[in-house]
Amino acid sequence: MTHLTADVRTFLHIHPTDTVLVALQDLPAGYRIVHGGKVLVLPHPVSAKHKLTTVPLAVGDPVQMYGVRVGRATQPVAPGEPLTTFNLKHEADPYSLSRRQPYHWQPPDVSAFTSLTFDGYHRADGSVGTRNYWLVVPLVFCENRNIRMLQEAFEQELGYGQPQTYRQQVRKRIESYRQTGRHDRETAAPTDQPSKITETETAGRLFPNLDGIRFLTHDMGCGGTNTDADRLCALLAGYLVHPNVAGATVLSLGCQKSQIDTLWHEIRKRQPAFDRPLLYFDQQTYGTEAALLTDAIDQTFAGLIEANQNERRPAPLHKLSVGLKCGGSDGFSGISANPALGHASDLLVQLGATTLLAEFPELCGVEQELIDRCEREDDAARFVELMENYARRAAAVGAHFDMNPSVGNIKDGLITDAIKSAGAARKAGHAPVAGVLDYTEQPTRPGLHLLCTPGNDVLATTGMAASGANLIVFTTGLGTPTGNPVAPTVKVSTNTRLVQRMPDIIDFDAGAVVNGTETIAQNGEQMLRHLIDVASGRVLTKAEQLGQTDFIPWQQDVNL
Repeated sequence: MTHLTADVRTFLHIHPTDTVLVALQDLPAGYRIVHGGKVLVLPHPVSAKHKLTTVPLAVGDPVQMYGVRVGRATQPVAPGEPLTTFNLKHEADPYSLSRRQPYHWQPPDVSAFTSLTFDGYHRADGSVGTRNYWLVVPLVFCENRNIRMLQEAFEQELGYGQPQTYRQQVRKRIESYRQTGRHDRETAAPTDQPSKITETETAGRLFPNLDGIRFLTHDMGCGGTNTDADRLCALLAGYLVHPNVAGATVLSLGCQKSQIDTLWHEIRKRQPAFDRPLLYFDQQTYGTEAALLTDAIDQTFAGLIEANQNERRPAPLHKLSVGLKCGGSDGFSGISANPALGHASDLLVQLGATTLLAEFPELCGVEQELIDRCEREDDAARFVELMENYARRAAAVGAHFDMNPSVGNIKDGLITDAIKSAGAARKAGHAPVAGVLDYTEQPTRPGLHLLCTPGNDVLATTGMAASGANLIVFTTGLGTPTGNPVAPTVKVSTNTRLVQRMPDIIDFDAGAVVNGTETIAQNGEQMLRHLIDVASGRVLTKAEQLGQTDFIPWQQDVNL
């Protein structure tokens, strides 16, 4: 039997032109909804996060949500019936430059934030880091083992490694098995959780101003096309010039396609006066692994001493560059976390900061709105070009944007890509679009930017960091542990139940928007204050505490 919570709203009508309602609680068959002067009696149960129609639908009738078309009926649907993959298929509104309309927005009041600053690491190029990392990267996958050897040595000896809780659990099981000859679950059951890095531990480190050493590995650099090698160098260059990176150690085999000259070319394209330490080691020149790693350790340690000289100092909020991302989305994403993040993005834009909206496959259906929001016509044209090229590449291998929703998305109410996309786009708030960027390109002016990445969580966050995001905000309704090597990644929950179920990965709760105890604006303002604390190093993200540093280069293949 379904029990409704009396003090919480049961449904939501998002936009005046919408022909659907969103169930905010599990609604039983026979439940009566009063909407628009009419009474809807639900003929079937409707699960929380799912949609029900307010009008009768014949086969072929369009369905509106968020004020845009999100699908077309494939079966007759009576008012009050839930929309499912059985009776609704993906369909989106057409878009073009010729349909472009003037766009006006009302900037939010930022008076409460104009005097605020964050404590960051100031770089010679004028950028400000929210973290101070040393980076160790390979130019080719052949060096991955050497990267891991350096990682084990530096992290464990300098105190940047993760707690050994799980190794201890394995050790307990080994000891129990040796004593009893069997696996005793009761006596060997895990009881401890990974511990957090405490302020005392940080203060006791040899390099208190160094937030960590980040070690990247990948499967690229050789064996692919020359274009693949160049793209890898462009991606790595984005990380080497990142505001959160103080310097880097680069390992090379020597004979691979991704060469140090190409990497330097890409670095200087982004920063002609690049002056941070970059240490380069070629294994074929050194001969033995021991010679390579001994020299790399020696010079890297000297680089860490130099990086530790930089201390946090106040910086204006316009020095923030924030990536806007969602993953593990649910039917509440476009109602709570995404629009709250959108409001935070609008506040940042009005304060002169930069925000990056990624995931082009998840902009399907809202293209015209974004075209209209482009301040410059050439950016609008580039957005159309990038979207159409992406769609053509997908079609060439038999894929389409409507294949984007995952099993979990559909189960939790995102049954067409247009529904998912219209909710995902709300992360961008209402600010005009200041620029349109291809993968790894960096903004040249502040404001909201559209950044071409796949919807894939790690491919997108990897790209946002390469484009300079010194913070990433990642909204989720189902839960994901995603993090990034150089950009602190703040996980925002769409619903409070998720925070309670997965507290070790969620940083901020937007669930109060769903039950109506907070407005989108109130939650967005609280979120921005939390971001300032994270940017200042006063708060570590859950991903940082878990050591979650996901890095996967996008090889420009079709990935939805």
